[in-house]
Amino acid sequence: MNRSSTSDSMKTKTLTHSLGAFEGFNFREHSAIEHLLTAEQVVQWDHDQAGEAEFWPAGDHPGVAAVFAGQSSITTPELIALDRLLEELGGDSIENFLRIHHARSANHADLATLTLEQVEDNSPHIFLGTNFTDLRHEAAYELFELYYPEAYAVWEKCSCDGLGFDPDRFLDSPGWSVEEIALGHQVALLIVSQ
Repeated sequence: MNRSSTSDSMKTKTLTHSLGAFEGFNFREHSAIEHLLTAEQVVQWDHDQAGEAEFWPAGDHPGVAAVFAGQSSITTPELIALDRLLEELGGDSIENFLRIHHARSANHADLATLTLEQVEDNSPHIFLGTNFTDLRHEAAYELFELYYPEAYAVWEKCSCDGLGFDPDRFLDSPGWSVEEIALGHQVALLIVSQ
């Protein structure tokens, strides 16, 4: 059981961002909560009055799903921390959700203790698109130009057949860490130089 804290400060906390819908299970009732809850309702849930419960994302918000991927449930402090980090990062763009997801993974950090500095220090290159094949090609060419501008300029000017560029070989090299994330109708690549 993963109990959300019920301190007065958390019960009265108002979230700034819409974090989608959540499903839940009420242990007092021994059943699923029959309706979807907003993140605000999860934060306001009184475990003493309404019953001990746990919650998880319903899957309608791709950013929230990415941040909490692999977790069986979420806590009130995690939702409050996510909302705080989004505010500190300047809003609830999908890129900010992905930056938070990556910082959690890179630091093996609990969301409730993750800091803005950790998110900014571990910010990956983020590419968004509709399919991984095209996105990998786009990312490889952009990173090739960014990290190896002289080689890119030579490659771009050369008309000989022997000087090719293989985007998949480039991204699969030990010099890069690449994570592919499906976001509903979108896909994302998070790429970090090793």
